[in-house]
Amino acid sequence: MPDSQPWQPDDHAADAAGPTGSPDTAAPAGTGLVLCGARLTDGRTVDVRLGGDRIEAVGTTGSLSAPGPRLDLRGYLLLPAPAEPHAHSDTALTADGTGPGTPGPVSYRPEDIHRRTVEAALLQLGHGATALRSHVRIGDVQGLAPLETVLRARRSLRGLADLTPVAVPRLLTGVAGADNLAMLREAVKMGAGAVGGCPDLDPDPAGYAEAVLKVAAEQGCAVDLHTDGADPVRLGRLAAMAGGLRPGVSLGPCAGLSRLPPQAACRAADQLAAAGVTVVCLPQGGCCGTEDRGTAPVRLLRSAGVRVAAGSGALRDVANPVGRGDPLEAAYLLASQHGLPATEAYEAVASVARAAMGLPGVRVEAGFPAELLAVRGEQLPGVLSLAYSRIVVHRGRVVARTSAVREYCDSETVVALGLPHQGRPDSGPCGGP
Repeated sequence: MPDSQPWQPDDHAADAAGPTGSPDTAAPAGTGLVLCGARLTDGRTVDVRLGGDRIEAVGTTGSLSAPGPRLDLRGYLLLPAPAEPHAHSDTALTADGTGPGTPGPVSYRPEDIHRRTVEAALLQLGHGATALRSHVRIGDVQGLAPLETVLRARRSLRGLADLTPVAVPRLLTGVAGADNLAMLREAVKMGAGAVGGCPDLDPDPAGYAEAVLKVAAEQGCAVDLHTDGADPVRLGRLAAMAGGLRPGVSLGPCAGLSRLPPQAACRAADQLAAAGVTVVCLPQGGCCGTEDRGTAPVRLLRSAGVRVAAGSGALRDVANPVGRGDPLEAAYLLASQHGLPATEAYEAVASVARAAMGLPGVRVEAGFPAELLAVRGEQLPGVLSLAYSRIVVHRGRVVARTSAVREYCDSETVVALGLPHQGRPDSGPCGGP
């Protein structure tokens, strides 16, 4: 990837111990990786032993023994790994090819979609997201080819991250939508984990939503729909249709709810809560060019009892050329812009996001999945503010690592504060490097 470098071992004891510092480290058969000296959000410092894809034991520092490798996490906060509930892998990383004077339109050749999907997933994995749900367009000229390619990319990512595609047709009603409806059913048979799309773009939005929900009920799969949520009547109708459907219905980004009169927004939030619908907001901005800038009214939705997860949406595509695809940035924005406590902001990108994706919950306790993120820092607010160095664990294995080092020039102030600083150079009349 152009903005990343392969990890090289170093001699910092706080970063790695023994053979476990490398991202491709896997514990030998019959042994488990031990994470040593990690700090938890409740203030405890613990050792965590992993066995296979599960957390095997959590104990006080130094209390856990194992014949396998050990990873020193002193100075790191250990968290359940976040998940990405709203990605667009097939169009990610295309911003440089869509603007004036650039090479041309986005390529939908299978090899280009595959490369973008894998690269985008690895970028998000490096941020900590070990599970991703990606909305993939089907129908029109491309047919099912983009979905086939994303499914192939999912196989390429096996062991690194879990990628679940959502089949997204453009039209589903009338003569134009008949073929797409058949294609949507075929997409589920091929391996799409959810069905979705954007009712707002169909001439019959209610008919579109009804068709998606019908396919989901037939196939027993989840629903994840794009909607701006600016029409409260339409949103209420959608909530009524979705109520009771299992395994679950998610809507997002719903930024239009923020533009409704307060009374109408409150009524819509109550309807979504009663239907058990999860709203996936995008604190970093809209996606697909179909929504106005803005974010769903997170506090209003939460106060009504709506489950609110947070996703990233666009990752450096035409909708957001600077999108980062970073769950911790989404949590940071929920805390800084929406006033959520840091713990609740992180839950929106971790436990709530995983639940919206139909994934089991994760806690740093024995028996839970070994899906973990270690971030350098001591407390969650500080981690959300300066989340630079990260170590990602997926299925009990270290799969990604990002290390950041900041140094200041040598000066009396820096030395007095005990900050990391550059060595004083011997050459140069000005004392500079």
